[in-house]
Amino acid sequence: MVAVQDTKIMLRDVSIYYSALHVIKSVSMSFLDKEITAIIGPSGSGKSTLLRSLNRMNDHIAGMRVEGEANILGSNVYAPTVDVVALRRRVGMVFQKPNPFPKSIYDNVAYGPRLQGQKSKVELDGIVERSLTQAALWHEVKDRLHASGLALSGGQQQRLCIARALAVDPEVLLMDEPASALDPAATAKIEDLMLKLKEHLAVVVVTHNMQQAARVSDYTAFLLGGELVEFDITRKIFTAPTDKRTDDYISGRMG
Repeated sequence: MVAVQDTKIMLRDVSIYYSALHVIKSVSMSFLDKEITAIIGPSGSGKSTLLRSLNRMNDHIAGMRVEGEANILGSNVYAPTVDVVALRRRVGMVFQKPNPFPKSIYDNVAYGPRLQGQKSKVELDGIVERSLTQAALWHEVKDRLHASGLALSGGQQQRLCIARALAVDPEVLLMDEPASALDPAATAKIEDLMLKLKEHLAVVVVTHNMQQAARVSDYTAFLLGGELVEFDITRKIFTAPTDKRTDDYISGRMG
């Protein structure tokens, strides 16, 4: 039994619609503190839609509506009174394609804290160093902090984006296919980083890479056609799934 205090986000009967299209169908599950949860499933199964709903990144999509609840420490993130900017500080996000700002490495990381009113250079210097260190990038860039973030390699840019998300001290980090555009060496660094990050926060990662899910996650959710087919400890999902559809997908019998 999972203790309530270990739960960072709890979904209760969440359904998501794009106009008449029912994309996510009554999903209930929890994301735990200091654990990595992988969301797997074929293309079009609703993985990214579900992930982006956790910090309301889908809000701008015309015709999108949500039913049900996603509670973070007792507060429903879908409530109309929620401060979405504050929510996204608590629930950060890293996208599939690295998207550093056209600014210096330093300014990329300092961007969020400055928006929050942090003006002290000493404090900002500390935040930048801490965040880049957490993202396993500090030693690679500490001597060129004022160079453009766009000049970094793809893998470094992704870690810069992770550092930018960490700079505002989120409680949850959402990662949407964070290594799919990277080479194997850069992918390995991102996976190592994820394992270190879970010491401090909850990580939720969407991935199409079965081996990656098996390597890094503690829990795995399998989505199919917008439905949560199975959600369990990763080891059980990959060795003794309860549902035949899960077994078919993991074994490659389902695309």
